[in-house]
Amino acid sequence: MLEAMGKQTDELADRLAIVDTITRLFVYTDQARWDDMVDTVFAATVDFDGGLGEPAGPRSSREIADGWKTGLAGLDAVHHQAGNHLVDLDGDRAIAHSDAIAVHAKNDASNGKTRTFVGSYVIGLHRTGAGWRIDRFIYQLKIIDGNADLT
Repeated sequence: MLEAMGKQTDELADRLAIVDTITRLFVYTDQARWDDMVDTVFAATVDFDGGLGEPAGPRSSREIADGWKTGLAGLDAVHHQAGNHLVDLDGDRAIAHSDAIAVHAKNDASNGKTRTFVGSYVIGLHRTGAGWRIDRFIYQLKIIDGNADLT
């Protein structure tokens, strides 16, 4: 019985660490902590599909962070709210589903100051010596609301 409890404890710890990694992805984006994202969230290479028309394929963690840094630079605020985390563990690998809402604000936009994205993520992770890292990222956009171009 103690062995079963130990296995359950290990699985729970992995699930919490995986959700924490996903949470860091969104919080670090909102806080523009690009180096922290590269160092503690993403694997060195990510099978990446941002879901917004760019070609999917392998990207370096730095390329992803730099792209988001550039793409979000003109905004006054960014806020992600994520949840509905479902984690499927398989040893040192995991696939997670997450839903998120992202609000982008640009105070000087004339046609509405915000745009809102609603979508789902498929996030693949693997265990490293430094913790769980995202090595697969697929965004599935469901809804855009508001001033999509923030013009």
